[in-house]
Amino acid sequence: MDIILLGPPGAGKGTQAHRLVEHHGMRQLSTGDMLRAAVKARTPVGIKAQAIMEKGELVSDDIVSELIDAELTAMGSATGAIFDGYPRTAAQAEMLDDILAKHGRKLDHVIELKVDEDALVERITGRFTCAECGEGYHDTFKLPAKEGVCDVCGATEFKRRPDDNEETVRHRMDVYRSETAPILPGYEKRGIVHRVDGMASIEDVTAALDDILV
Repeated sequence: MDIILLGPPGAGKGTQAHRLVEHHGMRQLSTGDMLRAAVKARTPVGIKAQAIMEKGELVSDDIVSELIDAELTAMGSATGAIFDGYPRTAAQAEMLDDILAKHGRKLDHVIELKVDEDALVERITGRFTCAECGEGYHDTFKLPAKEGVCDVCGATEFKRRPDDNEETVRHRMDVYRSETAPILPGYEKRGIVHRVDGMASIEDVTAALDDILV
């Protein structure tokens, strides 16, 4: 089956997509990852995209569609797709329908991970990682057992993403509400939208997704 995972940055889409891959043998299709892979592999669409990005311009919806079309062709019909972070706009939603139809596929579920904005700000702004091994920590929810020392590798250097700040997080929420959330009513008319509490524990969110996909 083919599904879309929706939710603002930090809602846990990536984490849950990885778990769906493990539990259901699906393929996660992240447009950012596909774009980087195409550029690295010097595929025709990757070369085209690289030329655009080197000019500092955004990659067009048409190029993203080419990436998805090529990926679905390579996957074959037996593997389900998880669209992570795509579509983001009504135009992209229409394009995705056309691409899936071309491959004899259709969307089975659109799942939105619902979040509390203030809690999401706390979740994201508190994140930090070990500079050596990448182990993740949080100011409130997961501090190292020994202050200043990584539990995994024993390193003493940590880092934070520069965009993990309140202003950026709230801007991302505004963008999600204005650009992406409006695509949901169209999917609701088809009866394929589900909403899951993205603020629940990782295990509880996974269980809710598994129930939807049964």
